[in-house]
Amino acid sequence: MDRDVFERLLDEVACELPQEFYNDLNGGIIISDEAPYHDQSVADDLYIMGEYRRSAMGRQIVIFYGSFAKLYPNMPEERLKKELRRVLRHEFRHHLEGLAGQRDLEVEDEEEIADYLWRHEQRKRRRQSGQGRLSGFQIGRKRENK
Repeated sequence: MDRDVFERLLDEVACELPQEFYNDLNGGIIISDEAPYHDQSVADDLYIMGEYRRSAMGRQIVIFYGSFAKLYPNMPEERLKKELRRVLRHEFRHHLEGLAGQRDLEVEDEEEIADYLWRHEQRKRRRQSGQGRLSGFQIGRKRENK
C-alpha cells in the first residue's frame, strides 16, 4: 500500500466532514506507521485502525497506516477510501460524544469486543470438541445468542 495514496485518500475523506467537527480537535489528525493490536486481541488478529486520544496536551485522532497496510495491502483505492471514511467517522464520533459528555460509542465498542471474545471462545471449544473451525471474525456483527 502506497503511503502517499493513503495520505491523499485520508485528506479527501477528512475534507468531507463539516468544519465544526474539528472544534477542540487541537491535535488534528495524525497518521502513524504503527500497526498496534488491541489490548484484548486473543491471537494477534485484532488491529487498531484508529484511535481518539484525549490528554493534557489536547485531543487528536490517530489513523494507523501500519494497520491498514497489514490488513489491506492490495485494496483498490475506492474500497480503501470507503474504509478510511468508516474509521475516521468512527473516531470523530468518539470526539463529538466526548465533547458532549456522552459515551454511547464506547459502550458499542465494548460490546463488539465482548462479541469478539465470545466468538474466540466458541472457536476454541469447537476445535477442542473436534467440530472444526468457525468462520473468520467480523467485528461489528452481533452474536445471536448472548
